[in-house]
Amino acid sequence: MAATIESSPGFLGQIRPLLSYGRRALVLVWQTSPALTIALALLTLLAGLLPASIAYAGKWLVDSVVAAIQGEGSSQAVWFWLSIEALLVAAMAAAQSGLNICNSLLRAQLGQRVNVMILEKAQQFDLAQLEDAEFYDRLTRARREASTRPLSLVQKTFGVIQNGIAIITFSGLLFAFSPWAVLLLIIGGLPAFFAEARFAGQAYKLFRWRSPETREMMYLESVLAREDYTKEVKLFGLGPRLLDRYKAIFAKIFREDRALTIRRGWWTFGLGLLGTAALYGAFAWVVMATVAGQLSLGEMTMYIMVFKQGQSAVSASLSSINGMYEDHLYLSSLYEFLEHPIRSHRGRVEQGADPGSGLEIIDLSFRYPGSDALALDGINLTLRPGSSLALVGENGSGKTTLTKLISGLYELDQGDIRLDGTSLRQWHPRALQDRIGVIFQDFARYQWLVGHNIGAGDVRAFDSEEQWRRAAEKGLADDFIRQLPAAYQTQLGRWFKDGRELSGGQWQKIALARAFMRSQADILILDEPTSAMDAGAEAEVFEYLQGMARNQILILISHRFSTVRQADRIAVMEAGRIIEFGSHAELIALNGRYARLFELQAAAYR
Repeated sequence: MAATIESSPGFLGQIRPLLSYGRRALVLVWQTSPALTIALALLTLLAGLLPASIAYAGKWLVDSVVAAIQGEGSSQAVWFWLSIEALLVAAMAAAQSGLNICNSLLRAQLGQRVNVMILEKAQQFDLAQLEDAEFYDRLTRARREASTRPLSLVQKTFGVIQNGIAIITFSGLLFAFSPWAVLLLIIGGLPAFFAEARFAGQAYKLFRWRSPETREMMYLESVLAREDYTKEVKLFGLGPRLLDRYKAIFAKIFREDRALTIRRGWWTFGLGLLGTAALYGAFAWVVMATVAGQLSLGEMTMYIMVFKQGQSAVSASLSSINGMYEDHLYLSSLYEFLEHPIRSHRGRVEQGADPGSGLEIIDLSFRYPGSDALALDGINLTLRPGSSLALVGENGSGKTTLTKLISGLYELDQGDIRLDGTSLRQWHPRALQDRIGVIFQDFARYQWLVGHNIGAGDVRAFDSEEQWRRAAEKGLADDFIRQLPAAYQTQLGRWFKDGRELSGGQWQKIALARAFMRSQADILILDEPTSAMDAGAEAEVFEYLQGMARNQILILISHRFSTVRQADRIAVMEAGRIIEFGSHAELIALNGRYARLFELQAAAYR
């Protein structure tokens, strides 16, 4: 797949956004747990102060030992400084353990918080946005790394503070030796720092560029491992081909990662040698000064320790800053997703201007985002309560798109749909959808209890066993549900223990019952609701539904004309248009497309 890696500003150009994301990450961590954040800050301060204190105590320990050997000091001073150093080392170990505990607890809480933020944001998008491939790329990037990056950014920020405090205290000790020693300490870590900053940016560009390939790998994993694909994968022998594709994508990604890792490793090694040379140059300087009698043995020990730990602190600080830069790049994916604009729904109406007037569709046209072709073109329909409409046409003719627009799942493009005299644009989305009971052709098969599968149709009665049974009776599902091991408490699907699988027809009856959970619904939409049943059962179900829906508008999509013929009106659709409209008798008399299709299907049963 050809792709271009967009150029991005270098590290210095990212300083301002880095500070901005650092502040936002800190706020996020604080909101997750103020107590742990405070503990993290205090332990970071303590861990920054202790290394220089340990080095300073070590200097006095060595000097007191030398003095005791030369008879110029007492053993009490040796034991005193040895005890002080031991206490400081123990305090340092306690501070590091405390930091590890805080980080572990925050990591668990923050990961869950960020995932909830992502999922809550996803719920705010409308269906057209959710069906966009670019949206899924953003979602994939946000979910892959963002649950760990905010804490990582805060940890590195505190790490910079901790090491910065250590560097300041080390510098204070070194300044007494020579101001140039402080400069040498800092310069030694810079070459590797700039190399890391460059390669961090390149790694992130690769991450953004291959989001579609990563998503394809995740999809292939689900196809190869999930039970709803297993039958066809095994029957058609697709496993080896899909595995080969999976391996090929991984091999491509690994080649890119390997090349970057090797370049990054060698550059870091080469430039790291400069830091090592600077460190040992400083050691030689301190040793020569000691030999010349300018420093005591204790001072030499302290300065060597200070140079060694100081350069480690400089390297750790610069590495943390590099890590912050890399975290900022990945966090930008999280906030890019969280700040993605949501299409505003301005409607606030919860009751139409003319209650009971039904549904009116006026010059309705619609095209999917990014498509030039019209999915619907100039649709006009009027449906009164108590009437039924069947939609007939080839796949792709616009039948399901029309029902999704009526359900408020897509925003109206051109023309209008009015419910009870009020445009859907003015209806509050939740109030509108509460008025509609629907079963789509690709209805969800939740791996839940039977009752919850039905209760999903109305979240307000999600746990109501009474309403489950009432809806199941209307959906003709009650009889077979009562024969299941735990009736409405039976676990469905194979993902969880003791789960039962249903036949296609039984699942469709569950979905029908789900549609009937909305007992106050004015519109009942059935998109191929009985495709897994035989023709006789479908006709029986539709006749039953017609009898029940005396005050409702019933919209049916079906390819079986034995069922369709029972509807009050039939709309024949082609390429997004209604090309024929009328009752079964009227359309047969017209001797057009409907009549020909009806005759073809009838001939198959003779």
